[in-house]
Amino acid sequence: MSGHLVVVGAGIVGLSCAWEAQRRGWAVSIVDRDFEGDRASHGNAGGIAVSECVPLSLAGLGLKPLRWLLDPLGPLSVRPAHAPRLLPWFLALRKVAEPARFQRIARALATINDISLPAFEDMLADIGLQGDIHKRGALTVYETAAAFAQDAAEWALKRSLGVRWREVSASEIRSLEPALAPAFAAGVMLEDWAHIDDPMRVVQRLRETLQARGAVLVRGEVAAISAQGPAQATAQLASGGKVTGQRLLVAAGAWSARLSQGVGDKALLESERGYNTTLPESASMLGREVIFAERKFVATPLSVGLRIGGAAEFAGLDSAPNYQRSDALLQLARRYLPDLQEAGARRWMGNRPATPDSLPVIGPRPPTRAFFMPSAMGIWD
Repeated sequence: MSGHLVVVGAGIVGLSCAWEAQRRGWAVSIVDRDFEGDRASHGNAGGIAVSECVPLSLAGLGLKPLRWLLDPLGPLSVRPAHAPRLLPWFLALRKVAEPARFQRIARALATINDISLPAFEDMLADIGLQGDIHKRGALTVYETAAAFAQDAAEWALKRSLGVRWREVSASEIRSLEPALAPAFAAGVMLEDWAHIDDPMRVVQRLRETLQARGAVLVRGEVAAISAQGPAQATAQLASGGKVTGQRLLVAAGAWSARLSQGVGDKALLESERGYNTTLPESASMLGREVIFAERKFVATPLSVGLRIGGAAEFAGLDSAPNYQRSDALLQLARRYLPDLQEAGARRWMGNRPATPDSLPVIGPRPPTRAFFMPSAMGIWD
């Protein structure tokens, strides 16, 4: 089957779906309010985290989440004004800890991850960026052997699901990443993790390739979506215009839930705001992404600089950024990377879409089958 697909959202998910649609013979229109503007697809840490198959859960954390919440610059923050709206999401999150549900989600995530990296590499090769991906693994580091032991069950689950990892000694950590302070007692090398040179470069090249192959870029804010039958859907623009096709795919990231509610889908999708700082003069300090297990942040060596990122802030889509969170992450990084060069440092915040069960929202909306939520899989008959 082929026809005209309307994609709402020009981040990495929307553009990847458009790329696959073109390969299958579909005409594509992509609608976005600002194609060059900043988005989560630009400022993320650049890791291809195929080893992350364990869902977010509060089980076994004891009082840690409460301590994080009490720290205004800790790894988890909920703004008081947004807390009431977060309640349904949080109640759904609590169910993830049920053993059968937890195992089912982990298996599903592992299945998705198994195909994601090869598919991503195919797309990079097609758009001429095959040299931008680096398959050097990722190094998770622990300051104490006790902290490593506390995560033993999670590492065992990952191994049972096919994740390749090996334990790394303190001496090997120093050998692998000499720029790290000698503060780590244990580590784990994630063999299949990869990272890219610059997330923004991938998004820009992909958009340019799609346009060169005939995709129509429509600049405008989508105010609503609607269906006119099982094979026709429309994106209504705030300016009064509209874009219509046989299929419409909602790939607007953290904003997707607002659009889906207009057609009766109440997706539990929250904005999990992430912060980072990129240091252009420190790009060569590390050879691979390093994950600081106890402190809940990462450092990734991108071509545009060393990116120090992490934290999760639930504050809704419209709250102003709190860049003190970027500063707090950088302060942590100074402790573990004592030779950081901070000239030209750039702070960033992005709204990342988050579901309470960690699973992506995939598939058609019955009964029309004209709408789809974000995914490149299973959306064409």
